[in-house]
Amino acid sequence: MDIDKYLETLRNARCLTERDVRLVCEHAKEIFIEESNVHQVKAPVIICGDIHGQFFDLLELFNKGGQIPNANYIFIGDFVDRGYNSVETFEYLLCLKLKYPDNITLLRGNHESRQITQVYGFYDEIVRKYGNANPWRYFTDVFDYLPLGALVDGKVLCVHGGLSPELRTIDQIRTIDRKTEIPHEGPFCDLMWSDPEEVDTWALNTRGAGWIFGKKVTHDFNHINGLELIARAHQLVQDGYQYWFEEQLVTVWSAPNYCYRCGNAASMLSLDENLKRDFVMFKEVPESAASQPPKNVLPYFL
Repeated sequence: MDIDKYLETLRNARCLTERDVRLVCEHAKEIFIEESNVHQVKAPVIICGDIHGQFFDLLELFNKGGQIPNANYIFIGDFVDRGYNSVETFEYLLCLKLKYPDNITLLRGNHESRQITQVYGFYDEIVRKYGNANPWRYFTDVFDYLPLGALVDGKVLCVHGGLSPELRTIDQIRTIDRKTEIPHEGPFCDLMWSDPEEVDTWALNTRGAGWIFGKKVTHDFNHINGLELIARAHQLVQDGYQYWFEEQLVTVWSAPNYCYRCGNAASMLSLDENLKRDFVMFKEVPESAASQPPKNVLPYFL
């Protein structure tokens, strides 16, 4: 495997070959299997939210935040779906993980799922670019190995969605069997799907999965676990980030002009060695803004 060659190919917006995808995914699983459900990370680190296949904006993110290994990153899931370059996005992040395993942490989001990717674009994109679904099987197999959370210096917890009424401690997250498709309910599901809202404790989530959770729940969880902050993604915020509950929780969103039409800013949360917070803002790049939806080409023999 020539990871440098793979990265160069991807930076030129070309996909890896099917054979190389299989190799990358096999080696990536060997790294992820060694990481616990809640991966320990040391500051300084830059925390990023949803990317959703906006590959050219991902390259801009690294331009703004610093290239690995000069900067360390945590990505809080949702690498794929909706954007037009989910294949290049996930391949690029996996190759960075292979080259710099200690400098980049990739967490699972609710879109790192077989069921969701068959509906929101990743599966179709793979079949269009590769002519078959084999790479989708390799990628979705990797999804099952991704950690569920990251803990920065024991003080900042990163999870994609939010909290669960079945989880009071971080230790309970560590006991979840993660090597499976995301379930439709239960604590694993809640970590991927839940959202903060101005409610007292818990309420039903209109997404149909996970929960709405409120200020008291968040304060209690942070107090019990000695946390200063929960950093999560999962929800579009127009300004790129949004604090909740007296800055006990923050939503970080890293897909600018989401779906090429929402007009939102994007951000990364930079934590220095003392966990001092700074938001790095960025906008979509021209290549992304000019993205065209893929044309559905009819097979010539029809």
